[in-house]
Amino acid sequence: MKALAIIFDGFEECEAVSPFALLRRANIELTITSDKNTVVGSHNISLTNICNINEIDYKEYDCLIIPGGAHYKTLKSNTLVHKIIKYFMDNNKIVSAICAAPTIIGMLGYLKDRNYTCFTAMNDDFGGNYIETGVVVDGNLITARSVAYAIDFGYAIIEKMMGLEKLNEVLEKIYYEK
Repeated sequence: MKALAIIFDGFEECEAVSPFALLRRANIELTITSDKNTVVGSHNISLTNICNINEIDYKEYDCLIIPGGAHYKTLKSNTLVHKIIKYFMDNNKIVSAICAAPTIIGMLGYLKDRNYTCFTAMNDDFGGNYIETGVVVDGNLITARSVAYAIDFGYAIIEKMMGLEKLNEVLEKIYYEK
């Protein structure tokens, strides 16, 4: 299984790196993409060796991951990001977004008649059912409320991509106790 993550300058580091590390623990092939090789997060932490978003074939991936943060303004105006989201949603592939990022999915009309969550102050009338909770899974859509739920967001992605058994293997490796 292959996951594609999109980040731009201003991404929220915890919402990106925590799920990314968990996915790698689950042996999910993860490609991190942006418009440049080094991306600086909202707390001045840089990620390097990033793949160029214009050079990847997003159609070969099973899951899309969009962390939140101030980069949502770039996500909101980037037509390629919109095209990628549209492809994943229209082809019933897994789309996961946290904090501000679900609002981009909502802006594109994909939260209509869906259960979702996002950063509470950014919730708008997206035509769906906003649930004030940490993580919401509705079919192929995974949304999370805020940085406080970044780990749970990662768990939900692993379970959706690889199943509960694989998630339990990862939880055991990191000594997570239920």
